[in-house]
Formats: sequence, structure tokens, C-alpha cells
Amino acid sequence: MKKHLLETLLQHRRAWRGLLLILLLAISYLALSPAPPKTLDSGWDKLNHLLAFGALAFSAFFAWPAARARWLWSPLGLVGYGVLIELAQSQLPPRSADARDVLADALGIALGLALATLCAAWARSRPAIRS
Repeated sequence: MKKHLLETLLQHRRAWRGLLLILLLAISYLALSPAPPKTLDSGWDKLNHLLAFGALAFSAFFAWPAARARWLWSPLGLVGYGVLIELAQSQLPPRSADARDVLADALGIALGLALATLCAAWARSRPAIRS
């Protein structure tokens, strides 16, 4: 019996790592450019942070299968990335740093990991494909 298609897709580590890299590059550009495109703005800065870091955490969850990477190193690395962005923004006019942005990042990370956990559990519960 073959695995369900969704479970197979979630196990393509290289694709998830590639997506994670693309997201990191895009978020870095948006966070550090003096005038990011408004088309990617939710209208509320904290929601932008929550969505961006939720997507990063979701991708990181599937990029590394080891539990320690999923639950310790990825979240810590992403929070560190958020702190570095805020530090960089404090030096870039017209940007400014805001500690609440890091809190929104952390909440996004938690939600991204929770959603990834639910998706992984749901994919594993799907019946296998008969060949």
C-alpha cells in the first residue's frame, strides 16, 4: 500500500527547505526595505508579523523531521530572526523597532507549529492508497 498523497507531499524535506529559504528572503526584503509594496500589507502590522512567522514556522516544521529541530531549534532560530529584524529596523530610517513585533512573531510561530502539527496528524490518519 502506498502512502496517501498528502502525507507524501508533507515529507518532501527539500521542497520545504526551499520554501523556507524563499520565505526568509522575501520577509527579509519586506522587513528591511524602506518602502515595501503595500499589496502585501494586511492593514495591521502585528497581523503581518503573525502571518509571516506562522508561514515560516509551518515550513520549518516540515523541513526538519527531528523533534528537537521542530520544537526547539526552529522556534528559537525564528524568534532570533525576528529580534535581528527589529534590531536592523532600529538602524534603518524610516523604519523603527517595536518589541510588540517580536511578540507577534512568537505568536505566529506558535500558531504555525500548531497548524503544522494538526496537518501532519491529519495526513497520517488518511487511509493509504491501494495499489
